[in-house]
Formats: sequence, C-alpha cells, structure tokens
Amino acid sequence: MKYTCEVVVDKPRDEVIKVFDNPDNMKYWQKGFESFEHVSGEPGKPGAESIIKYDFGNRKMELIETITFRQLPDEFHGNYTTKGVVNIQKNYFKEEGGKTKWISEAEFKFSGFMKIMAFFMGKKPFKKQTQAFMEDFKAFAEGNPKYGN
Repeated sequence: MKYTCEVVVDKPRDEVIKVFDNPDNMKYWQKGFESFEHVSGEPGKPGAESIIKYDFGNRKMELIETITFRQLPDEFHGNYTTKGVVNIQKNYFKEEGGKTKWISEAEFKFSGFMKIMAFFMGKKPFKKQTQAFMEDFKAFAEGNPKYGN
C-alpha cells in the first residue's frame, strides 16, 4: 500500500527542520506519543535505531525506527517496524517563498494477520493518520498557542 500526503508550513525550511529533527518535539505533534529511545548507531544518522512508543488508549504500539537516508534540509527517510507491519517513510522538504512544503511518501508492507486487516481496512485510515500528524506538526511549527510555543 502506497500513498502521499503533504502540508505547507508557514515557516522557512531551516526553522521547520529544527522542529522536525528534534525527537523531544514529537510529543507536541504526534497524538499518543509516549517515548523515544535511541538504541543503536549514531543518533540521527543512517543506520541508527530507536524505539518509539505510543499509547492510543485502547491499544499500545511500539515501533523500531531505522534511519535509512538523511540529507537534511532536503530529505529524511526511515523504516518504522512493528509486529506485522513495515512503514517505509520518505520525507521531502521544499522551500517555497519563505514557506516549507513537506511531502511524505508512505509505503506499508504487511505480513501475517496484519495483511488480512490491511486488506479490509484499506489505505484510508493510514493516510488519515499521516495527514493528521502532519497538520499537527504544521500547527506546532507555526507556533500555535495550543502547543505552548
């Protein structure tokens, strides 16, 4: 399953990247975020692995993030793996007249029971979640008072 989402952040790209590239900020724009723990490799560099935990109330999720490509401020790619799911995420940041267009390409690969679940769910809930995270990131990066910045 593949899809693309995008958002335009009303801030220059260098400011957007500072917010995006700081794991301490994830709690402000990823609903359900619990923790980020670096476990191997050089932090922030290709090959680095981290554990990201979420609590969505009725379910908890733990992902292994593996950075696969990093050439900021232009691109950041990573794989996010949990039981039965691999999310291959490619993020592109384009400067557009003092604003930043963030384009996120997602590819999900499923195995086992999750393959059946994904078949019945379709891509809509996955794309909706990605777009919601991106919209919340935009609000946080632009200094929305809801986020206390």
